[in-house]
Amino acid sequence: MAGVGDAVPAAGGRGGADGPERDGGGTAEQPGGGHGPPAAPQRTETLGFYESDRRRERRRGRAELSLLRFLSAELTRGYFLEHNEAKYTERRERVYTCMRIPRELEKLMVFGIFLCLDAFLYVFTLLPLRVFLALFRLFTLPCYGLRDRRLLQPAQVCDILKGVILVICYFMMHYVDYSMMYHLIRGQSVIKLYIIYNMLEVADRLFSSFGQDILDALYWTATEPKERKRAHIGVIPHFLMAVLYVFLHAILIMVQATTLNVAFNSHNKSLLTIMMSNNFVEIKGSVFKKFEKNNLFQMSNSDIKERFTNYVLLLIVCLRNMEQFSWNPDHLWVLFPDVCMVIASEIAVDIVKHAFITKFNDITADVYSEYRASLAFDLVSSRQKNAYTDYSDSVARRMGFIPLPLAVLLIRVVTSSIKVQGILSYACVILFYFGLISLKVLNSIVLLGKSCQYVKEAKMEEKLFDPPPSSTPCKPSSKPQSKCKPSQEETLSASVTNQPSHQKENVIPLLVTSNSDQFLTTPDGEEKDITQENSELKHRSSKKDLLDIDRFTICGNRID
Repeated sequence: MAGVGDAVPAAGGRGGADGPERDGGGTAEQPGGGHGPPAAPQRTETLGFYESDRRRERRRGRAELSLLRFLSAELTRGYFLEHNEAKYTERRERVYTCMRIPRELEKLMVFGIFLCLDAFLYVFTLLPLRVFLALFRLFTLPCYGLRDRRLLQPAQVCDILKGVILVICYFMMHYVDYSMMYHLIRGQSVIKLYIIYNMLEVADRLFSSFGQDILDALYWTATEPKERKRAHIGVIPHFLMAVLYVFLHAILIMVQATTLNVAFNSHNKSLLTIMMSNNFVEIKGSVFKKFEKNNLFQMSNSDIKERFTNYVLLLIVCLRNMEQFSWNPDHLWVLFPDVCMVIASEIAVDIVKHAFITKFNDITADVYSEYRASLAFDLVSSRQKNAYTDYSDSVARRMGFIPLPLAVLLIRVVTSSIKVQGILSYACVILFYFGLISLKVLNSIVLLGKSCQYVKEAKMEEKLFDPPPSSTPCKPSSKPQSKCKPSQEETLSASVTNQPSHQKENVIPLLVTSNSDQFLTTPDGEEKDITQENSELKHRSSKKDLLDIDRFTICGNRID
């Protein structure tokens, strides 16, 4: 019996080992049957076997760990960059973009500086001739009779107003003593002068932002059709406001030039160093902000205006210093290193600032070619027959550069620094004036040729001949860009060169924008989906308003 009893479990054990199908069948047919209790010890033995293997592997791994093997692994381990090819290609393109920024930015800066120079020379060369022609027409008008309803054309009225403002502000500047202002600023401490210079920069931007509004309000009030209902305070109050603005802004620029002159003449050059280091604060205030193409365009225009203004301030400083040293040419070489240092710091700050802004916002270096084409488009459109505004005013609105206060200050400094006595001196002045006219004409011709080339390269020449926008409103549709897109393109593509047609009193006049603004506000590619189109349409109004009112460019980093 004992042998039989011992054989039965053995047979059952062999059956469980050799015939798993029968055990599986028995377990399925009789859940929790007789084969359940022997299964638990088998699982325990299996788990114990695996745990013992893990312990052995763990002991073997600990035994193999050593400092030598760690150093060997660090020296011989490898990685494959091609597994993340897109990421590293993007990083390389960013490096190439930063390397291209200095060249593309300086191309834009040089073109913009010559545009500012053209508008600045216009005040000294062609504006006096235009004022003379307008006054000649005004005085000889009774000889020809009143053939037109206007005594003068709107452009002639604006020219006379500019000339009168220049003459009045020039005589008012004679009551401002430059020498007393110089010694007053020289007596201040270095840190106080640093604060004053920062305050002057902020005030200059605010004056430029509001000053063009004052001048535009004067021009429109003086040339507005008389049949319209009067909605203004009169031409004389606007004229007095414009004279006060130009006078105060000229004094502000004079204080800036005087502070810079004090910095040049200081013995330890500490103030000059502090003023140049102030430029690097712009990097902190601009680099880590979100920028779009339109915002970067506005900041680029502001940098162009700032650089050109600094060049004029340096010219004023050199004139004042040369006068104090009796025009000794040796002193010019003493000033030359400081002038080069100021210019180099400005260029370095602009390059670093724009390089990191384009890097952080994923903007390519080709965008500066678009900006240059936009400025060229403004120049070409202002040369057409029926232009809305004078080119100097167009530059003032686009870049925030108002040449009248700077011209008043330069005339005041030149006339006080250079004494004209005798016939030979007056002959030299006349020759110098004709030389300025030749420079202005040559500069205008070269700029016009380059502008036509840039517009053609950007394929914007067809926008110069677009018809004026229709006033038919377009109803909003569920399909953006389907029905409303042509009307909106016609509104945005209205060139600044087309004269507006006379509208009825009850029709709201449309805001006419430059085609360059449309060129900048168009997206880089076609819209991917409807949500992206809707988001673009939602933000388009703010961007359009920002570009319509170009005086905001002087405020620098205006970010939505």
